[in-house]
Amino acid sequence: MADTTADNLAVSDGLDHRHWLVPVLVTLIGVFMSILDTSIVNVAISSIMTVFNTDTAGVEWVSTAYMLAMGMVVPMSGWLSDKIGLKRLYLWCLAAFTVGSVLCAAAWNIESLIAARVLQALGGGMLMPTVMAIIYRLVPRNQMGTGMGIFGMAMLVAPAIGPTLGGWLVEYVDWRWIFTINLPVGIMGLVLGGFLVPEFKKAKVGKFDVPGAVAAALGFAGLLYVLSKGNDWGWTSEATILTLTASVGILFIFVLIELWSPSPLLDLKVFAYRSFTFANITMIVVTIGMFAGLFYIPLFLQSIRGLGAMQTGLLMLPSALASGLMMPISGRLYDRFGPRVLVLSGLVLMALTTWLLAGISLDTALSTIMWWLIWRGVGMGLCMMPINNAAMNDIPPHLVSRATAVVAIIRNVASSFGIALMTVLLTQRDTFHTARMSDSVGPDNVAFTSWLAANPATGIMQFSAHMAKQSFVDAIQDIFLITAVFTLFAIPTAIYLRKKQRSAAEGPAIVME
Repeated sequence: MADTTADNLAVSDGLDHRHWLVPVLVTLIGVFMSILDTSIVNVAISSIMTVFNTDTAGVEWVSTAYMLAMGMVVPMSGWLSDKIGLKRLYLWCLAAFTVGSVLCAAAWNIESLIAARVLQALGGGMLMPTVMAIIYRLVPRNQMGTGMGIFGMAMLVAPAIGPTLGGWLVEYVDWRWIFTINLPVGIMGLVLGGFLVPEFKKAKVGKFDVPGAVAAALGFAGLLYVLSKGNDWGWTSEATILTLTASVGILFIFVLIELWSPSPLLDLKVFAYRSFTFANITMIVVTIGMFAGLFYIPLFLQSIRGLGAMQTGLLMLPSALASGLMMPISGRLYDRFGPRVLVLSGLVLMALTTWLLAGISLDTALSTIMWWLIWRGVGMGLCMMPINNAAMNDIPPHLVSRATAVVAIIRNVASSFGIALMTVLLTQRDTFHTARMSDSVGPDNVAFTSWLAANPATGIMQFSAHMAKQSFVDAIQDIFLITAVFTLFAIPTAIYLRKKQRSAAEGPAIVME
């Protein structure tokens, strides 16, 4: 009976839902490339500055332009996938990303590199929501946990491999190869995608929502920009306040446009589904908490412990592999038990290991840090896939592409907000600890007088450098402690996550009528 039902479904929507693994793996080529590229470029910044004789302000746009362009195009992915079809959109996005990569490798000045990065982002920004929609259209509901677990491997492993691979290419080959390697991989993805990814029925869509697109582009780009620049400008500066106010105001207008539009760019009705709303709230908390480890541990290892980029990448790689390996395992467990137990277990493990990281010091063994990160990676692997899957549980067929676009936007904004928030907290706590330690320096401070006696010529300079390091470490400890507590805030919403019950014979998660 199950086989008959599956056969009927395959005929009704033209898809073979029984053989989904190969098409999903093929589409992950594009996702892996786009996510990898967001982290691999950072290690080449110094080389790019030297080659193009530019300053920090100029080279920052290599990353900033990519981020802003992604924020502008992601809201359009839902409408475009419904208009031209998921497979065609995927191939066009992958082609744009590949061509942009070639142009990046051939850049002759900083301006041409920035322009090529924008082209990269126009394709790369829409790859993730498009592939998520493909998975939810193709994978049977009773195997969705496994399908999203495989997707999650690319999402978590790529950012960790990026710095290691980029560091090796920059150090031993040439910085241009961080882009050149995308050419053969992109061509392979296009060829395999053309043959192995099935065609999907298009949905009926109205006219393109021009006012909504303009408002979304300006609002999200402005918000992401101020989150990335707020620490440099000062969070109470006029530029920050004006840009933030304008961005929030434009996004408020965008919401009104979408609610009134007969053919909205982003269909906000997806938030009427309880599981989608609670899952996204949970994901925001987890994403913000996740970046405390991904962003500040490398900073600690390189700035304080003196490790190189390659050494840092290799030390953090096991945690990424642990997250990646947990994804398909948590996917299988999701298919059996649903999201609630997995997410709650992952949150507790993340909070516990982040609390352990709050004890990090100048003398903590690198092996100890690595094991803390590995177990933290296991917790992340338990959380991420069930949250994504729970978000899409109740979404009806005609809203799938729009829902995946919303998920991608929320993830991008949450990650940028997380970095900005943690940076502000780190700066404040570093200032606090520096002032506290400075007040304690004097004739009555035994450590200071001993250090000065042992090093009469350079004692004050060395002690000041040591004090600066220690205050920074104390600030990082505070960040991890705050993050550990903050992670637990996701527990109330995680309790409401549930798995939609369907029999195996019901076939795919999403079937377009």
